[in-house]
Amino acid sequence: MADNLQEQLYQRIRQDLLSGRFEPGERLKIRDLAANLGTSPMPVRAALQRLVAEGALEGEPQRSLRVPPMTRERYEHIYQVRLSLEGLAVELATPRLSSDEISALREYVEQMDQAIEQRQVQAYLDANSQFHLTLYQACGNPVLLRSIESLWLQVGPFFNRLFTDADMSLRFNDFHEEALNALQAGDAKAARQAMEQDMSYFARYLLNLLDLESKVR
Repeated sequence: MADNLQEQLYQRIRQDLLSGRFEPGERLKIRDLAANLGTSPMPVRAALQRLVAEGALEGEPQRSLRVPPMTRERYEHIYQVRLSLEGLAVELATPRLSSDEISALREYVEQMDQAIEQRQVQAYLDANSQFHLTLYQACGNPVLLRSIESLWLQVGPFFNRLFTDADMSLRFNDFHEEALNALQAGDAKAARQAMEQDMSYFARYLLNLLDLESKVR
């Protein structure tokens, strides 16, 4: 029972990191998390330590942990690897996708459209992470998938820095729609190109944001 609870907590916090519910530099206090999750500190501490081992969090076991802050150099390094790994995953996944998986991806694209229209940042980020990771899970290569998810754990918290109310009208869903059309047509090369364009678009935006923040400091 204890192991099952720890796994549930780990998956819950992990998903929150993937979908940008925590911010870079944010401190996570074990007792506060335990209270919010309705459990004792011990299984929360164990779940957090697993995330420390994966590079998603940093800090001391008996003290508050934090989401690692993001720097330009760190983001560039992560982006370079993501571009190669996620592009490969898209190509491998395209011929393996079932009709149910295509339907799920279409639903996530529709959810992102709705979130943009309603200016709901977290709803967009939730659907965005589900779209990408559902697609990559179809690649059939568990080693590749683990590597991608490890990188998403590190970069996911930074995605919630993307938006202000004015920004939600930008092209944050265009490439997903292009990728979906290519996936439906079974065109792996076009799907990969669309997803790489999506990553490049976000990377330019985020790097500009980091440059602006460094000037403010």
